[in-house]
Amino acid sequence: MGLMKALLTLILSAAAALAQTPPKTASKTAPKTATAAPRANPLLNPAAYRAIAPPLYRVKFTTTHGEFVVEVHREWAPLGADRFYNMVRSRYLTNTSFYRVHPGFIVQFGMAADPAVNAAWEKAPIKDDPVKQSNIKGTLVFATAGPNTRTTQLFINLGNNTPLDRDGFAAFGTVTEGMETVEGLYGGYGEIKEMNGAGPSQDMVGKLGKPYLDKNFPKLDSVQSATVIFPEPPAPAAKKTTTQAAPAPKK
Repeated sequence: MGLMKALLTLILSAAAALAQTPPKTASKTAPKTATAAPRANPLLNPAAYRAIAPPLYRVKFTTTHGEFVVEVHREWAPLGADRFYNMVRSRYLTNTSFYRVHPGFIVQFGMAADPAVNAAWEKAPIKDDPVKQSNIKGTLVFATAGPNTRTTQLFINLGNNTPLDRDGFAAFGTVTEGMETVEGLYGGYGEIKEMNGAGPSQDMVGKLGKPYLDKNFPKLDSVQSATVIFPEPPAPAAKKTTTQAAPAPKK
């Protein structure tokens, strides 16, 4: 009896221990969610921007120093007017710096904030336009490094620089409002290094983008936005709605 009692006690104790041990559950792992691939910057594909500009259009610049308006005449330089139009519409000019300011001569800009974008557009030059409009004060012109090398760099004449006409610099627009803003853009760093000055290096802007300018030349002014203000962009087409006739009253 004693042996049977002891055996029964042992069995009951083991059962109680098993009852208190929580059952093992299979470990659950959270399902992996697919991460969307980062969208490529559309500005890395200059070939996508080939719109033909209107015969006459105006662009409003908002800068860190104020605002000014440029009026573009496509007949003056059609290829230059088209390239500029596409730069504005694509927002290429947003956050670009006025990195070369030579009082009484020119103010130059148009190198992208992102060096990868600079590299892409450097490989997409446009052909030259014949010079029809002289480089007088206030005119907007593409910079060039020789025949058929215009890309994105622009300058505004701060004086009557008519000798530039014979070098092939084809003006395509002119500042119609806010010339005092253009003339007041910060130029305290002097001429660019490529012109034996102490100011920014175009080569470094091309390689490093705006961070290079922000770090080494923080007082430079920049473009906050450039927007086509005339002709106004077409309003989105209204959606057509179909109306159902009311059912005839039942007799």
